[in-house]
Amino acid sequence: MISEKLQQAINEQITAELWSANLYLSMSFYYAHAGLDGFASWMKKQSQEELDHAYDMAGYLIKRGGKALVDKIDVVPCDWGSPLEAFEQVYAHECRVSKLIDGLVDVASAERDKATQDFLWGYVREQVEEEATAQGIVDKMKLGGDAGLLLVDAELAKR
Repeated sequence: MISEKLQQAINEQITAELWSANLYLSMSFYYAHAGLDGFASWMKKQSQEELDHAYDMAGYLIKRGGKALVDKIDVVPCDWGSPLEAFEQVYAHECRVSKLIDGLVDVASAERDKATQDFLWGYVREQVEEEATAQGIVDKMKLGGDAGLLLVDAELAKR
């Protein structure tokens, strides 16, 4: 059985994952409108990945005897100024998510719940990759400037 404190923390993360899914879906629409179909496709897949995280966490809670909840999902932004500014927000967002996951690990540790700690370590490792990927894309966008934007778009379309 999972503790009430840990159940609440995971449910808060489920809400955060759903918000992230909406954020990336909104970014997908933004990039599609800008004619950057590779970026739009990448964001759409990222949105699905965040939904999968929410489903996975909910499934874990249920397996441990907890109750998974969907709380209110706040409105996400819909405009970012430029394609680069949007991806800089992706990187910043992934850094925030990393801190949320680290906090969940801390709660699991304080609750002495080794099974949940083990479950969450997969997300810790994934967040390292998410941050690195987002930073790499930002770096390529900065290096390539406006001329390189279409090359990065074509690369992201391969995901």
